[in-house]
Amino acid sequence: MPEPVDVALIGGGIMSATLGALISELEPDWSITILEGLGDVALESSNAWNNAGTGHAALCELNYSPERPDGTVDVSKAIDINEQFQVSRQFWSFLVEQGVIPEPERFINSVPHLSFVWGEDNVAYLRKRFEALKDHPLFAGLEYTEDARTIREWAPLLIPGRAKSQPIAATRITSGTDVDFGALTRDLIDHLVARGADLRLSHRVTGLKKKGDVWRIRGRREVGLTAFELNARFVFVGAGGGALTLLQRSGIREIRGYGGFPISGQFLRTDEPSVVERHHGKVYGKASVGAPPMSVPHLDTRVVDGSKSLLFGPYAGFTPKFLKTGTWWDLFGSIRWHNLGTMVGAGLRNLGLVKYLVGELLASRAAKHRVLQEFAPTAKRGDWRLITAGQRVQIMKRDANGTPVIQLGTEVVAAGDGSIAGLLGASPGASTAVPIMLGLLERCFPERFAGWRPGLQSMIPSLGSKLSDDEKAAARTLTSTAAKLELTAPTPQ
Repeated sequence: MPEPVDVALIGGGIMSATLGALISELEPDWSITILEGLGDVALESSNAWNNAGTGHAALCELNYSPERPDGTVDVSKAIDINEQFQVSRQFWSFLVEQGVIPEPERFINSVPHLSFVWGEDNVAYLRKRFEALKDHPLFAGLEYTEDARTIREWAPLLIPGRAKSQPIAATRITSGTDVDFGALTRDLIDHLVARGADLRLSHRVTGLKKKGDVWRIRGRREVGLTAFELNARFVFVGAGGGALTLLQRSGIREIRGYGGFPISGQFLRTDEPSVVERHHGKVYGKASVGAPPMSVPHLDTRVVDGSKSLLFGPYAGFTPKFLKTGTWWDLFGSIRWHNLGTMVGAGLRNLGLVKYLVGELLASRAAKHRVLQEFAPTAKRGDWRLITAGQRVQIMKRDANGTPVIQLGTEVVAAGDGSIAGLLGASPGASTAVPIMLGLLERCFPERFAGWRPGLQSMIPSLGSKLSDDEKAAARTLTSTAAKLELTAPTPQ
């Protein structure tokens, strides 16, 4: 076997690309190999049409600010996610300054973020959420209205055809973004290759085994179906839904007890100019009573390859595949003696989710269109077509009390010696890729991280502090990154 590479990145998505870009800046002499099973990078979850492209900053996503039993609104998670997104924006703007990303508009564009609700209880909730966030430095420029004419100016498709007696409310912040994570991934990996990284497409990893101080990676080339082997000192498994199975095959103790619950997503999409031109924004509503947070409906402007489209959804579905290009055996093949109880227990505790998925699977095309019309009452069925988005695998694990749960969000699982790590879970992962990978670096390279900190500080000025604790620093950072990324700056308070 040849000399081991310093870093092997399994999967050619936004997480591997982000980690590779950070390591390349910190240790330019380290050798990096990227192994991607498909014929190009960013074809699974990072692909623009396999996700909604929301720059998740919790500006409009109501599931990040739940209502407490006493009626107050908890905005702590919304603030935390916004903090994380600002870290990603700072790193992206640094890369733009360095010429790594020559045209930021290829991957990020200004698109207002709105929340829209109807019904007296929901209106009362949105008003309380607005009051809790309007003076926060990371939510500068947040507006609120219950006036139909104002909402029609903000988002013209929402009002025509709606009963005038229906209580409605909306918030808007014009500094929201739409992100093409596929374009960003390609820019980052092109940069890594230009710096000497070895990109191996159509190389599917099938096995991982620790041999002394290195990991032996085995797999097959999809072209020619020949085997390959690679040795690496550090391995990151950024294979989306496929990460769980690969971490299980590595044999690390830390993956024991984890399972995965796959959920597929669908959206209604339109490219009809007369419809697309009448809507500019990402409008998030509230999940219906009893529906899981992942089902929050939203009507989104998407900007992909310079062209605008609209998406509405998501409509959930079920398939045992862990990847869109996976196999029907993925779910069953992930069952182990150590996670069987967790998976069964989590399933029994989430029968509501199972019922919801069954309802989604049985819903007709006409029923899906009626859900769209709750948002845009005059939407014509012939203008929209159904598309299948990426596959998501929710984490199944035991919480601190030992209770089996289905966990939303993402989680890094790493070996005790830091030689291998992988990312499990889904949204808002891509938007918060930079802070997630910074946490991984600190966890897996503790002896080096202190030495890396000055370099990281030059890329991410707010590193180690909270923008939410310093109004002036928050305003300065938001304005600076907006200028470098050629985005709409937030409105001063």
